[in-house]
Amino acid sequence: MCGILAVLGCSDDSQAKRVRVLELSRRLKHRGPDWSGLYQHGDCYLAHQRLAIIDPASGDQPLFNEDKSIVVTVNGEIYNHEELRKKLAHHKFRTGSDCDVIAHLYEEYGEDFVDMLDGIFSFVLLDTRDNSFVVARDAIGVTSLYIGWGLDGSVWISSELKGLNDDCEHFESFPPGHLYSSKSGGFRRWYNPPWFSEAIPSVPYDPLVLRRAFENAVTKRLMTDVPFGVLLSGGLDSSLVASITARYLAGTKAAKQWGAQLHSFCVGLEGSPDLKAAREVADYLGTVHHEFHFTVQDGIDAIEDVIYHIETYDVTTIRASTPMFLMSRKIKSLGVKMVISGEGSDEIFGGYLYFHKAPDKDEFHRETCRKIKALHQYDCLRANKATSAWGLEARVPFLDKEFINVAMSVDPEAKMIKKDEGRIEKWVLRRAFDDEEHPYLPKHILYRQKEQFSDGVGYSWIDGLKAHAARHVTDKMMFNASFIFPHNTPTTKEAYYYRMIFERFFPQNSARLTVPGGASVACSTAKAVEWDAAWKNNLDPSGRAALGVHLSAYDAETPLSNKPSKVIDSIPRMDFPGVAIQS
Repeated sequence: MCGILAVLGCSDDSQAKRVRVLELSRRLKHRGPDWSGLYQHGDCYLAHQRLAIIDPASGDQPLFNEDKSIVVTVNGEIYNHEELRKKLAHHKFRTGSDCDVIAHLYEEYGEDFVDMLDGIFSFVLLDTRDNSFVVARDAIGVTSLYIGWGLDGSVWISSELKGLNDDCEHFESFPPGHLYSSKSGGFRRWYNPPWFSEAIPSVPYDPLVLRRAFENAVTKRLMTDVPFGVLLSGGLDSSLVASITARYLAGTKAAKQWGAQLHSFCVGLEGSPDLKAAREVADYLGTVHHEFHFTVQDGIDAIEDVIYHIETYDVTTIRASTPMFLMSRKIKSLGVKMVISGEGSDEIFGGYLYFHKAPDKDEFHRETCRKIKALHQYDCLRANKATSAWGLEARVPFLDKEFINVAMSVDPEAKMIKKDEGRIEKWVLRRAFDDEEHPYLPKHILYRQKEQFSDGVGYSWIDGLKAHAARHVTDKMMFNASFIFPHNTPTTKEAYYYRMIFERFFPQNSARLTVPGGASVACSTAKAVEWDAAWKNNLDPSGRAALGVHLSAYDAETPLSNKPSKVIDSIPRMDFPGVAIQS
């Protein structure tokens, strides 16, 4: 993932302003350590910090059309760029970058081209012919993006809060699936899939259709000119991603450059559920597996860095971001720049354990719609920023536009969890890949119970965080919490602890408004808490809060544990053909 920053119409074309934009852009350098660029046209500035994945040699930004009248700074990957280039046969491209098509598409189709892009992206396009500009964000919000407004009438765009929070009077999260046009002066939604209305679909479940759609989503993400791997927790979603990648990697351009043996990565406390399951899946698939251990204390020591980079005070996001943040640093140290991950499946298929209590198929489907629409505030934000903190890119095939359309068109009756019929959570996905003749995964992995990432890395991780917060947040502090934090008032000591750190880094009111709030159990929306009266007294985002569902559900007598685990000092070296990577 790259980092973009744009300041548009600031009525200041001085050298001092240029220096300030450069200074703010450097706050995003972790996202793009490979190169930086700044384009200035009058009082408009487009800055870019590049992470080079496609065409590392010539794809530096900003990007231009033939006569340089249209300028683009973009963070993203356009998977169908080769098809789009064929539609633009009379255009001349300056680079081999997948994002080079954006300026030329605008020339041909105006602002209506965005839905033609198959990929993940956030971009700012400046048309110097009339000083108009267009800003857009991908369908689900896999890439992070913020918009702000200055007192001088300027519009600011940044990949992260830290690029604009000190210089804008007001700022907010740029809504996914939307476009902002200076000509109209407002937002409009360019992404309008059938499921967005939350109407109940009725397409019969076809396991082979679902399988083919997901295989296509994974294989298109093998587009890379740099070393890559897969994140493998040993759960269903990441294991399927790894299995499909391993199955189709041979014969791809990536395999010719870096070898046909897939590398996989896992993180956890010693003895955690994920480490054991991931090791078994890696052995089954024959991947080169890299296992990273951390201790509860390692994670606690990283919390401030995590909150600075992730830019949230949401409890479940911080819990899950910390091990991912630590793992990403280890992965990058091995010379890897891109990983494929399993985010999004639980939202699409109702994989969280609280879906066991969905009252009917209509409410089940509406909850999946609500969850997908909110992904940019939770799992997408985590996956994007925890990896980008170390110059690593995460790709998420479950959030492929075409795959979502297929999966969300299925009659939700097929997705419903029915224990008496042997249908556990995400049954339709498990069934689609239950191939007796050419198995994708061992049966017990294919049907392993859902573990949220923050649980799967080791149950003592969350328990340790709660114990640490309890030592630093007093009862008196909690008593006054509603006066100190009237918006999204923290209701636990852990939440209060995270909020104090967040407010230190991002003290503006606009910053605290970018973080969602509301009651949640096992990652549910506030609406779904109503499904079970008992949940209202057990509001915790951990999957273990799904009382009566999770096999290791919280018990009133369960003690908090802060037992340290052993850390692996040596990391296996990765060998790619023609490349020596030192660890």
